[in-house]
Amino acid sequence: MKRKRAVGRRTAGLFTALLLVAAASGCGKGAPAASGHGNNITFGYIADYSGSAALAVARKQGLWKKAGLTPHLKVFTNGPLQVQALGSGDLDFGYLGPGALWLPASGRASIISVNMLGLADRVIARPGSGITEPADLKGKKVAVAEGTSGDMILNLALRKAGLKPTDVQKVVMDASTVVTAFSSGQVDAAATWYPLIDTMKKKVPGLKEISRTQDYYPELTFPNVFVTQPKLASGNPALVKKVTGVLRQADDWIARHPAESESVAADFLGLPAAQLKGSTDHVKILSSAELTKLSGNGTVDGWFDRLSELFVQMKELPKAEKAKDYYLSDLYASAGKADRT
Repeated sequence: MKRKRAVGRRTAGLFTALLLVAAASGCGKGAPAASGHGNNITFGYIADYSGSAALAVARKQGLWKKAGLTPHLKVFTNGPLQVQALGSGDLDFGYLGPGALWLPASGRASIISVNMLGLADRVIARPGSGITEPADLKGKKVAVAEGTSGDMILNLALRKAGLKPTDVQKVVMDASTVVTAFSSGQVDAAATWYPLIDTMKKKVPGLKEISRTQDYYPELTFPNVFVTQPKLASGNPALVKKVTGVLRQADDWIARHPAESESVAADFLGLPAAQLKGSTDHVKILSSAELTKLSGNGTVDGWFDRLSELFVQMKELPKAEKAKDYYLSDLYASAGKADRT
């Protein structure tokens, strides 16, 4: 499938330089191979705010030590590479953005927690293009980085308008080239995300946002998640529950201190604080109590089920899969009970 060769996380192209900084910090240097037992675990992350904030807070607040765990953190450029490492046994846990959620649905990873909900994706149109709503995309040139959340928001916009992907002239390119193509007028529209759109607004005043992630909430949203090996979840649920408990506590801290969490993540990545300032403007942060409630009433399963249907439309899955087979909501809830004992 194309997505196996594509970048599964929208920020992969944006943060190449950041990855070099993070790798140099020694977060994963010299880490042992994945253990899946004892107190040592390997955990993958991506060097942007959403991909690192919970791990940064867990380290800063001493949550790993409190849980009796020793994490060895490894930086990755995208989600599919982490799932590959999970499958080979080189990684115990990892982080996936929404563009890679077809992988758990395919049975290659188990979701242990929803991290944050992405609110940054947009379909945007150039002024004078004649595009004011999704239906106007018909016949237009639309730039998109295939296999990303930008690709997902484009498909949602087309579906909402009753259009098929073949009804538009889809121009596939990497995320940075989307900025150039849209800004120079090579295309009529683009499916992309903030902060890239901030750059495009400076070059194309008056651009229009014709579809937003928020337009589909709460029925559908773009979660980013933490995952583990399916065999680790079934073979050592006590360890997975302990790790999930740390993530719950970290997310609760972030929910209480969103602005401060940007600084903590920047410090973790070795970046100036200003570089991640405003990151929380484009995410919805869920407390553990809120996520437990939404998981218990079926809302979260509904998100994953609808995304699974979207991935079928995008030809990334042969058929829609059910979240109950790969989202460990009961384990997430029981990890919260363990925290209170």
